[in-house]
Amino acid sequence: MNTTPRVKKRVAYAEANYAALIRKNGYLVDKTEYIAKLEWVNNPIFLRPRRFGKSLLRSMLGYYYDLNEAENSEELFGQTWIGQNPTGQQNQYMILAFDFSTLDVGTSVDEVENSFKKQCNDLLMGLRTQYASHLENLPELDRTGPVADNLKLIINAIKANNLPPLYVTIDEYDNFSNQLITGYMDQLFYELMADDSSLKTFFKTLKEGRKTGAIANVFITGVLPITLDELASAFNVGAYLTLRPDFDAMLGFTQTEVAQLLDEFYLDHEIDPGTRNEVNTVIKEQYNGYHFIAPGGQALYNSSILMYFLDEFLAYDGIPEFLTDMNLRTDISWVNRLTGGGPGKGVDNTTAFVEQLLNENQISYDRTMLTTKFNLRQFFKPSFYPLSFFYLGMLTRRDHFYMQLPNLNMRQIFAEYFNELHEIDTATRYGEMMQRFVDAPNLEELFDGYWQEYVSQLPEAVFSKMNENFYRTTFYQLCSRYLSPWFTWNVERSYPSGKSDLEFVGKYHEKFANLRWVIEFKYLSNTKFKKLETTIEAFKLDEDDTDQIVGYATDLLKEYPEAQVEQFVIYCFGNIGYRVFPVPSVFPSSKS
Repeated sequence: MNTTPRVKKRVAYAEANYAALIRKNGYLVDKTEYIAKLEWVNNPIFLRPRRFGKSLLRSMLGYYYDLNEAENSEELFGQTWIGQNPTGQQNQYMILAFDFSTLDVGTSVDEVENSFKKQCNDLLMGLRTQYASHLENLPELDRTGPVADNLKLIINAIKANNLPPLYVTIDEYDNFSNQLITGYMDQLFYELMADDSSLKTFFKTLKEGRKTGAIANVFITGVLPITLDELASAFNVGAYLTLRPDFDAMLGFTQTEVAQLLDEFYLDHEIDPGTRNEVNTVIKEQYNGYHFIAPGGQALYNSSILMYFLDEFLAYDGIPEFLTDMNLRTDISWVNRLTGGGPGKGVDNTTAFVEQLLNENQISYDRTMLTTKFNLRQFFKPSFYPLSFFYLGMLTRRDHFYMQLPNLNMRQIFAEYFNELHEIDTATRYGEMMQRFVDAPNLEELFDGYWQEYVSQLPEAVFSKMNENFYRTTFYQLCSRYLSPWFTWNVERSYPSGKSDLEFVGKYHEKFANLRWVIEFKYLSNTKFKKLETTIEAFKLDEDDTDQIVGYATDLLKEYPEAQVEQFVIYCFGNIGYRVFPVPSVFPSSKS
C-alpha cells in the first residue's frame, strides 16, 4: 500500500515559462505531442487570440530543443508524452527566442527600429555567453549595428565551424504592428514594411539561414495575419497552421482536457464532488465555444482565463464573483478601430456591427477569405469584419456561413460596448433595486427596475432593430454587474427539450444555493402588438410558451433534483412595455 502523501499541484496562472511551471509543480495540460508534429513542418506560423498560451508553447519548444538543457530533460519532460516518445532532436540546438511583445512603438520609424535593434542585438550578443563553449570564436557583434548583419555573422560562424544549428522562435511577431494599427499610425506601419526596412531585412536573413541549414527551424506566433502579407516578400517560406485540423487543439483546452484537469484539481484540493456539475456549467458558459477550424468539431476553452478561474476559485473557496480577469479582457479599441470609429471618424459601422451581434448573435462570412493573407487596406472593409474579429477571439465559427460570439465573456463585453456607444448609464441608478432584490428576490420587481432605469435610456432608433435576444442579453449583463456575488447565469443552455433563454443560478456556496430561475423571453414589435388590439394588462400567457418552459424545467430537475425551480415567461412589446408571467410549478420538489 502506497502511503506517500499526495503533493498538491499549484495553479500557476499566467506562468509563461515552461521550466518554471514544472518546477512550481503547476497544473499542466500536456501538449507535448505537438512537438513531434511540428518537426514535420518547415517554418510553422500559428495564430491565436491573446492569452491562449502562445508564449508557454514557445517556451516549451525552447526547453525541449536547447542543448544546454540536456541534463534537465528528464525533470522537464519525463512525465509528458514527448518524454515517453522522444523525437531524437531533443537538446540538439542553440535557442534564439525573440519576443516582440515588448517592442516600443514610439511615433517614428527611427524609434521603432531603435527599439527593435536594441532588443534583438542584446539577445544576439547574449548567445555568446549562453553557448560559450560553441561560440567562443564568434566575431564581435555591433550592438548598434543592423540586426540582420549581426544575425548573418552568427549564421556564417555556425556554417564555417559546423556548430549546432539555431532553433528560432518569434513570439507575438505582429505585436508592434497591431499597436500601430490601433494607434492610427498606418503610414508608419507601411514605412516599417518597406523592402529596405530593418524588419524586412531581418526576415530575409532568417530565410537565408534556413536555406543554409544554420537555422534548424523558425516557429512564429501571433494574433493577426495582416503582417504576414506584408512580410511575404521577405519570408515566403512559412507554413500557416492556424486552420489545419491536426493543429487545432495545440493551443486552448478541449473538453476532455478540461475534464482531466478538473479531476486532478478536485482531488488535490479535496473539493466536494457534488459541486462539479455546477462548476462545469459555469466554465463552459464562460470560457468554451471557440471553433477555429470547420464548425461541428470540438470547441476549445480559452486556457489562460480558465486557469484564472481556478486560481480565483481557490482564493474565494468557491465560484468567484468576477469570472474574467480585467487584464485579460479583449481590448475593445479593436472594435472601434476596425469598424471605422476613432478620432475624426464616424461610428455608424461600429454601432451597426455591435447591434447586429447583440440582436442576432450572428454575422455572415466568406470562409474562403479565412485562408487569404490580409493586407491592411482589406482589414478595415466591412466584409472583413467577421474575419478580423475571428482572429482576435471575439467571434467564432457557428457554421460554414455565420460567425457568432463564442461565450458569455464576449456577450458581456459587446453589451458593455453597446452601452458605451449609446452613453447608457449602468453604474449610478441601480443600487436600490439590486439591494431590494438581494433582500427578497422577486423577478417581476427586478425586471421592472431594468425597464424603468435601463430601457428608458435607449434611443428610439434602437427599437426598430431589437428582438428578444437584445432584452435577454442586456438584462443578463446588467444583473451580472450587481448580482454576481450570489448568482451565475446560463444563456441558451441546451436540454433534451431545447435551449433555455436565460437562467439565474444561485451559487452553491452562497445564500441562494439551489435557487434556479428559468426564463423565456418573447418579443413583439410595437406594430405587431398594436395589431392585437389589446392592452398590456389584458395580454394573456400563450399555452405553447408555458409548455416550452415547463419542458426546460423538467429537464433541469432531472439533472438537479434538489433545485428550487421557478419559471417565468417575459413578453417585451417594443418600447411600449412588458409583462412578466410566473409559470406555476408542477414539480413537488420545487418551491413556487
